[in-house]
Amino acid sequence: MTTDRRAFLASMAATALTAANLPTLASAPWVRRRTTYDLVLRGGLVFDGTGAPGITGDVAIAGDRIALMARHIAGMGTEEIDARHLAVAPGFIDIHSHGDSNMREDPRQESVIRQGITTIIVGQDGDSWSPRARNDAGDGSVDSFEAFFATVDQIHPSVNLASMIGLGAVRGAVVGDVDRRATPEELARMVAMVEAALAQGACGASTGLEYTPGAFASTEELVALSRPLARRRLPYATHMRNEDDQVLDSIDEAIRIAKGAGCPLEISHLKMQGPRNWPKLDDAFARIAAARKSGMDVTFDRYPYIAYHTGLDLLFPNWTRDGGTDAFMARLDSTELTSKIKAYALDKVELIGGWDNVLISSTPSDQDKIAEGKRLGAYAQSLGRDPFDVSVMLLKNAKGDVGMVGFAMDEPGLDRLYRDPHSMICSDGGAFAKDGPTHRGSPHPRGAGSFPRVIARYVRERKVMTLATAIHKMTGLPASRVHLSDRGHLAKGMAADVVVFDPATIADTATFENPFSYAIGIEAVIVNGSVAVRQAQRSEGTSGKSLTPAQA
Repeated sequence: MTTDRRAFLASMAATALTAANLPTLASAPWVRRRTTYDLVLRGGLVFDGTGAPGITGDVAIAGDRIALMARHIAGMGTEEIDARHLAVAPGFIDIHSHGDSNMREDPRQESVIRQGITTIIVGQDGDSWSPRARNDAGDGSVDSFEAFFATVDQIHPSVNLASMIGLGAVRGAVVGDVDRRATPEELARMVAMVEAALAQGACGASTGLEYTPGAFASTEELVALSRPLARRRLPYATHMRNEDDQVLDSIDEAIRIAKGAGCPLEISHLKMQGPRNWPKLDDAFARIAAARKSGMDVTFDRYPYIAYHTGLDLLFPNWTRDGGTDAFMARLDSTELTSKIKAYALDKVELIGGWDNVLISSTPSDQDKIAEGKRLGAYAQSLGRDPFDVSVMLLKNAKGDVGMVGFAMDEPGLDRLYRDPHSMICSDGGAFAKDGPTHRGSPHPRGAGSFPRVIARYVRERKVMTLATAIHKMTGLPASRVHLSDRGHLAKGMAADVVVFDPATIADTATFENPFSYAIGIEAVIVNGSVAVRQAQRSEGTSGKSLTPAQA
């Protein structure tokens, strides 16, 4: 054991001793009745997910529930895990995930479960499987959330899944990919869709206002569509209309929408893109604080990287995508529009520091697979071509479906976001694996490393927050946000979603150069009482299921 590791564990143990008056474990210091449990975790530093310091003790699981927590449990488990020198916490909850995008292809969710994540909240950025099938969701259509949840339980993924209703999907189903106001009749149909989705178990509503067709929705439309959230106290979660030069205006709009609807607000992956916008974080915090002071319920989430992941088409104006893919392709072919489109794209690229701050993450075009994982500036230079022309070529060859990573945020800003008590941890990532159908492209490493990276980098190295606080931002806080009343905490009777990890060694290993690399330091992951990961080995079975919010 290294000196650093001894010191870290000693400090954690000292914290545990100061918390001896906490009721979770101290109420039953010795349990003498010998009972057989399915699984007992022995001697770990147990964090209950509330933000309280850890306490050394045992956790017993029977079936899919926590049966007992105590300093020492005399009863034996059919299976036991030695958790001494390890942390025991509620399974991590990813408040903003895209793990639903290829769940049918590979329900193992390898890069997700190996982070210690046991529940993902999907239907993000305005897109969801219902009210119509996603393009990448597989065959068939999903015409209701009831059908969606039935599909999830049939697929039986490795992790639990709750979903928001995507307001972009709603608009696409009723209005289409066109830039116009919804008619009163269309708006009524869309509101009814939101009401039905919430009645069937959606845990909130999301928007992606930089994407089409969500970008074509007015503030008034979004207020109307979000009103059904109010009586359920479920959040309006928004990828805002802009995250760079107009980010403050976008925060103002998000607040107006939630205030007008009377519902909680969740600002998705809050960021200030581009060096010239980094100083705006003070104003962003001030706006959020003012909204909270007025009585609004406002929180936000963020992934632990200074690079975002989106579509390459977002370097192009929204109006170019009015009417859908064919219209977009036609505008890219129009010599009359080239100079106007190029001026917009060059300004976007200059904002983030140039074409080499754009990494091509994926393309379905076989002829362009060589571009995956390459910086666009360097790739264009290797072809002897202008980077803008290469970006147009890539988009045309892929019918607009090109993924990109943009390096645009700053570490000090991320530190400040995580210090805020109203922030949560998210991945904003998909699920992939070292083998099988989801081993493709060059995905953002956040899909494999986000949650371990927070502990390694922002707890252990940068000391931005305590381990107990980080765990709360990963468990109890997101669970309460979407009313998963039996998740996010370790207590008797709660769902047995648990992660066991070494706080001194847990870390992300995925990089932009090698994203297909799993986290280390995870000893065990338990989903609904079943061990999914043990000492980096996967079990054969899967025990995830669909989740719906409890009544507020």
